[in-house]
Amino acid sequence: MSNILQTSPIKGRPMPQDLFSHLHFDPAQGHIWLAGKRMMLLHARAFALLRREAIDALGLEQARAIFTRQGYHSGALDAESAARLRPHATIDDMFAVGPELHMLEGMVRSEALHVEFDVARGAFSAEYLWHGSSECGAHLETAGRGAYPAGWSLAGYASGYASVFLGRPILFREVECIAMGHPHCRVQGRPAEEWEEGEEDLRFMRGEAINQIERARSSARGGSEQRIVGASAGFNVAFDMLHHVADTDAVVLFLGESGVGKEIFARNLHAMGRRADKPFVAVNCAAIPESLLEAELFGVEKGAFTGAHAARAGRFERAEGGTLFLDEIATLSLAAQGKLLRAIQEGEFERVGGVRMHRANVRLVAATNVDLRAAVEAGSFRADLFYRLNVFPIRIPPLRERRADLPLLMEYFLERYSTRYGKAVTGFEGDAVAAMLGYGWPGNIRELENVIERGVIMARDGEPLRLHHIFGGGEALGPLPFRVRAGGRVENGQAAQEGDDLDLARSERRMIEQALARSGGNKARAARLLGITRAQLYYRLEQMGSTS
Repeated sequence: MSNILQTSPIKGRPMPQDLFSHLHFDPAQGHIWLAGKRMMLLHARAFALLRREAIDALGLEQARAIFTRQGYHSGALDAESAARLRPHATIDDMFAVGPELHMLEGMVRSEALHVEFDVARGAFSAEYLWHGSSECGAHLETAGRGAYPAGWSLAGYASGYASVFLGRPILFREVECIAMGHPHCRVQGRPAEEWEEGEEDLRFMRGEAINQIERARSSARGGSEQRIVGASAGFNVAFDMLHHVADTDAVVLFLGESGVGKEIFARNLHAMGRRADKPFVAVNCAAIPESLLEAELFGVEKGAFTGAHAARAGRFERAEGGTLFLDEIATLSLAAQGKLLRAIQEGEFERVGGVRMHRANVRLVAATNVDLRAAVEAGSFRADLFYRLNVFPIRIPPLRERRADLPLLMEYFLERYSTRYGKAVTGFEGDAVAAMLGYGWPGNIRELENVIERGVIMARDGEPLRLHHIFGGGEALGPLPFRVRAGGRVENGQAAQEGDDLDLARSERRMIEQALARSGGNKARAARLLGITRAQLYYRLEQMGSTS
């Protein structure tokens, strides 16, 4: 499905009367609500003084980064509301929700000069005039006319809104600004990679992440594949903490659900610190049998036990001078926890069967998806080890709390696997974007990566990833936030879903047929391509009335 929208120059849309019904004041509680989200009124003069103080205290670059990220997050939140606020609208009317909400919020009035996009091809181009920009006016009032545009949060808002709406990184730049002496503020938007030095602007949406990531990529194992990508508030909080602790030797404890990227954060922590030129050694504690744990961590001497025909260094020694990463640390038995605690406390250890002490010159980093405080209370984790590890905890939020990161992650994994499998995949179809934005992602980033890899494998050259390419592994999809129909008409949620059950069944049948064709009829291989078990494939074939 290719849904192309092109608007002719618009000299001003009607006032968004439908959106006014979503603006509520509750004087009894002191609340203001717009589109189901709590808002605040702020004196424009106070905002101007706040910007001035931020520039003076932090410098121009850091102040711009903060205000740009604030705008990006606001735009991302409004994009999630667009389909709900304007169901059954055309896609151009639905996309206009963002600029119109921004006007209702008192930030700016946007006049669309040109908007064109093709969701399936990932194409986007837009140009707006901004009238009465509160932010640019505030900057002009306190800082005077300057040589750079001042609509930082406005550009961030437009970028965040378009990125989440379209499911790929879109970058807006202010090319004219009243703070530079122009009669209008003029902004242009297109995919980030189409801008010269687009990554430089994205850096302001992701804080210090871009520069740090690029330095980390060359050092982390796996090279360019070991990236952390994001622009959401939760991502930036975690990455900012990483930045603060990187150049120390403090123990770092990563907390978060399975699949959120704890090991990749750990690798980037190592690559950003002063031990970057030394080894990074990862240990999956859950994968080592209890009987072998001591030998794996501390090494063995020749003849220490049957089969020990030669001395062997353990993980502590292999990580000498570098970082030792202990993943799933909550799975260690109490006995194993005691042995690890001794090595941490004393800073030294003995090999199994040895008598010589070895110094533990490593930076220790651990990770868990378990609430260790609760484990301590339950008696399954040693309190003394917990306090040794809990020096600098960093929580990595789940993907469902990082919706603003989805477009960046989708684009990143699409490029990665298109390159790996030599596919010219053009982007994501509208239905696929809607489904991915509405899905709960219980497997977090790992699950997102897997479904995009699956989609790239199933897609043909020159076509976008479609819904049946991506979600064919038994994922429970709810009603899509929106679906784009012929003529640019948009349907919302349950109504569209009820009419699409047959289409989804046909899509699943097509997907299974493609997998069987590519595997030469080998059902085990076809099941692997689909990301399901052979039993699940047989069940689906039976439902389709085919067992051949």
